[in-house]
Amino acid sequence: MRVLVAEDDAGLRSVLERGLTKHGYVVDAVADGEQALRYLRTYEYEVAVLDWRIPGRSGVEVLRDLRQGANALPVLLLTARDTPADKVAGLDSGADDYLVKPFDFGELLARLRALQRRSSTLQPVTLNVGDLVFEPSTRRTLVGGRQCNLTAVELRILELLLRRSPGVVGRRAIALHVWEDEADALGSNTIDVHLSRLRAKLVGGRVKIETVRGVGYRIVAE
Repeated sequence: MRVLVAEDDAGLRSVLERGLTKHGYVVDAVADGEQALRYLRTYEYEVAVLDWRIPGRSGVEVLRDLRQGANALPVLLLTARDTPADKVAGLDSGADDYLVKPFDFGELLARLRALQRRSSTLQPVTLNVGDLVFEPSTRRTLVGGRQCNLTAVELRILELLLRRSPGVVGRRAIALHVWEDEADALGSNTIDVHLSRLRAKLVGGRVKIETVRGVGYRIVAE
């Protein structure tokens, strides 16, 4: 899943980028509000993490711009401001959740998963199609009760297909959510290669990835 992180503290920004990447996210990390807005207008994200006090335009100003444009992207606001009045102001500006610094990285991950579920019509904690079970929190994948060992790229593709199921996911959406530079994936057979390998690992289960010619891919139960 693709996530935008806007944080001006270079150390914290690096920690967030590395930690979220490790847990299966494709991360765009920026240092100020103007950059954040440019990225939000260019790319499609599942969730955004905005620091309240980023320079240029604050996280709250970025939020207001988003909401005025009727953009319902789930947003987690990070801040050192912890009074009830501050929390009210942050939530009233359009934030979906609010996390006070310093925070535990595990809590951040849990809050992001909750926002993703909320934005995906309250999807369950585990994602299921046929006899495939995927646990977003642990990246554990079972097919017919057996452990399925997938690469990081395969896991990101699978999660995207599951979250969009029963809908069809286009190639550009896969490239955007799975690779940092979508042009690399779209300009080659990279997507086809990884989908082929993923399909091979699902063989034997009651689930398959279908190609919808001219549109994209979807995951269905057999």
